Amino acid sequence: MIYFVKSSFSISLLLVQKHVLCLSVERESITLSEVRLVLIGERWAGKSSSGNTILRNDRFECGRTRTAQSEMRHEVLKGRELIVVDVPGWSSSLSLSEIREGDKQRFKLNASKCPPGPNTFLLVIPIDTAFSAMTKKTVEEHMKLLGERVWKHTMVLFTCGNYLGGKTIEQHIESEGESLMWLIERCKNRYHVFENKDKSLSQVTRLLEKVDEMVWQNKGRFYEVDEQTLNIIEKKHREVAERAKQRERRSEEQRQQMKALIAEEMKTIPKLRMVLLGSRGVGKTSLGNTILGIKEQEDGKRTAHSVGRQGFVGETEITLVDTPGWWKGFPECDTPEAIKEEVIRSPSLCLPGPQVFLLVIDADASFNGKHLDAVKSHMELLGEEVWRHTIVVFTRGDWLGTHTIEEYIEGEGEALQSLVEQCGNRYHVIDNKNTDDGSQITELLNKITETLAGNGCDYFVPDEKIFDAIEEKRMKVKEGAKLRQSQVKAHRTLCKESSKELLALTFLMLGQKTFGKSATGNTLLRREVFPTCQNEFCQVEQGKVDARAVTVVDTPGWWKDPSKSTEEMDKEIVRGLTLSPSGFHAVLLVVPLDLTFREAQRAALEERMKLLDVSVWKHTMVLFTYGDKLADQSIEEHIESEHEALRWLIDKCENRYHVVNNLKKSDMSQVTQLFEKVEEMVAGNSRQLFCPEMSEIYLNIDDKFKRMQLKNVLKQRLAEEYKRRELEMMTSFKKTLLELQAQIGDSATGAKSKSLIGDRTKLKVKGIDLRLSSLDYLFPTFKGESTTDRKTSSSQFEDVLGWLASVEIGTNEENQLTLNFSQTSGYRSVLPHNGLEFDTDEYP
Repeated sequence: MIYFVKSSFSISLLLVQKHVLCLSVERESITLSEVRLVLIGERWAGKSSSGNTILRNDRFECGRTRTAQSEMRHEVLKGRELIVVDVPGWSSSLSLSEIREGDKQRFKLNASKCPPGPNTFLLVIPIDTAFSAMTKKTVEEHMKLLGERVWKHTMVLFTCGNYLGGKTIEQHIESEGESLMWLIERCKNRYHVFENKDKSLSQVTRLLEKVDEMVWQNKGRFYEVDEQTLNIIEKKHREVAERAKQRERRSEEQRQQMKALIAEEMKTIPKLRMVLLGSRGVGKTSLGNTILGIKEQEDGKRTAHSVGRQGFVGETEITLVDTPGWWKGFPECDTPEAIKEEVIRSPSLCLPGPQVFLLVIDADASFNGKHLDAVKSHMELLGEEVWRHTIVVFTRGDWLGTHTIEEYIEGEGEALQSLVEQCGNRYHVIDNKNTDDGSQITELLNKITETLAGNGCDYFVPDEKIFDAIEEKRMKVKEGAKLRQSQVKAHRTLCKESSKELLALTFLMLGQKTFGKSATGNTLLRREVFPTCQNEFCQVEQGKVDARAVTVVDTPGWWKDPSKSTEEMDKEIVRGLTLSPSGFHAVLLVVPLDLTFREAQRAALEERMKLLDVSVWKHTMVLFTYGDKLADQSIEEHIESEHEALRWLIDKCENRYHVVNNLKKSDMSQVTQLFEKVEEMVAGNSRQLFCPEMSEIYLNIDDKFKRMQLKNVLKQRLAEEYKRRELEMMTSFKKTLLELQAQIGDSATGAKSKSLIGDRTKLKVKGIDLRLSSLDYLFPTFKGESTTDRKTSSSQFEDVLGWLASVEIGTNEENQLTLNFSQTSGYRSVLPHNGLEFDTDEYP
């Protein structure tokens, strides 16, 4: 038998052979007289610098200056016309929905900047930056905008060639892993390396030879923008530009009206109180520093508490309250309680109350319906009155390039337009990097003054009762946290007496998608072995950590939405148990600190844990990720302040929990402390590992999906019967109305009383007998109802479906599935395992 071993050398050699093959295909001599190139890639990848290297001249601005709009330059090199288009780099957006609408449309038009179309797209990838699975996803999403055919015309251009050291580019590609290998394959092994500091002519000559070869392989064809697509996008741009002008005019008219209301004494406001609100990372703190004229270097730490600062702008004394941000696109129900409390109490930090709220929006990112819902749900924690005092402030105005803020508002669509309208069409744009431009702050203060005049100089009055309730809750949280800390300390002291350091530790990582399982696995093993994108399969890795042989089994995460659950997904999750036949010292249940843990997360978690042996809880520890989000709050304070569901989970794990900060991988103490806690847990379990019977687990999964199938059938049958009954009753109702109309001349006492529903009947289902007497509340009675009240009946039906989701399904002594209704429901049913047929059995 012959064994084939795939080594680094063999893969690199294969890449070289493929690359050489691409260049050595027998062809006719071809040298393009005109070469049209478009440089695309991530921001700061070196596109502009590469353009200058190709053109042998500094034609594009580079360095700290970003490319804000597509630019075309040309030069003649050795008798050849070189046309190079440098386009704005993309941000690391993992989804097309996160990319600004205007950016997506302009990206599609880049090819039209060098008519009739580019011979080659040079996809610029810097060698000094890791090409991760996330980077791959970003590239893939942006290339989708150009269509599948773009790959035939794309070549990878590696920059920062000096970082190769003694390695070849093929060795670098292989060492980077599957993601970069995927990209090279998509580009049919076409790649080139630039050292832009060198600027030697030979590297440009070799690149142009490869472009000639690619054009010949494409039979002289170039990439061309579809004319229909071009016309549609250009039409959209014209419409956006027109609407933007209309908004600008309307805004100016509103401002003139407000200016007329400004009294002489208001032209210089002696004191101004304001609150900054917005999601994380949009630049709230930078905006505050710009307003107050603070030029200190920011420490990069997130704002954990609402905090007030004072300063002067001219003769105006400013009190400015900065607040913690929420996750962009996540509604307030997903935000930790501590952050919501900080937002609610923020107006109380500038008493008697803020005159204006500055709602900060990042002009360099998309804004869709999901983002609108998140903003509104968080803003309305302060009440409806907040909108009357709010101005939208767009940050990162430098990324707009030559486009106006009105074009951004109109181009993003209805969600952003709706938000601006909610704020009375009050908005401003700031370039935080251009802090020396005092005019932008002066103009913002003018708009604030106009807003105050329009509000009759009113300010937002915070509710003292709410503030007092928050303070009272905080006292209770601190008391609960101290009690939990003392309980944990006492338990650990007891366990330490019998625990000892283990030479080997095996961990099973479980948790919801995006909770940080894989990143935490990397932290535990002290190296990057698990991809941090969403994984679909189990993976086991080992390493020597802190004098212990550590094995980590990473599993796919589950969805919060149970409807997305599949049998294959559950089986893959539990397959992780088979990757350590001897069992696991600990099941690490990963929960992030930056999102709330409520009933939905609890239900999804409990559904998976029920698949495992009931003893799993004795071996489970909650592992909190995003430890940096705690700031100066203790983990116990976080637990006590959050929803009851989190305390339920901690209690199920008998107060076993630990916090990791995956941004501080060099902090070995957090890993060592986790190992010690696990060793104590193992001692408490009499050194028994978690090693369940897999056959039982697979039976649990089969049973779960049989139950789901049964509930779906019941749901469908109920829906069908509901529609039939509704139609029947509506027909009867119509008939009754006609009869009443015919009797309208008769006296009221002589009118015949009609029953709109008729006698109670039975729903006869084979194997499922339902007395409709118990289901009467499901169907509309139409007593005193108009035909416009049908939403009520729809709501009742949804109630029944909600009830159905909670019905317990068991198995009786005859191995038949049974529906376990409450004693008062009037239902009972028995179904054979081998089918879901109907029968005509009735109750006596």
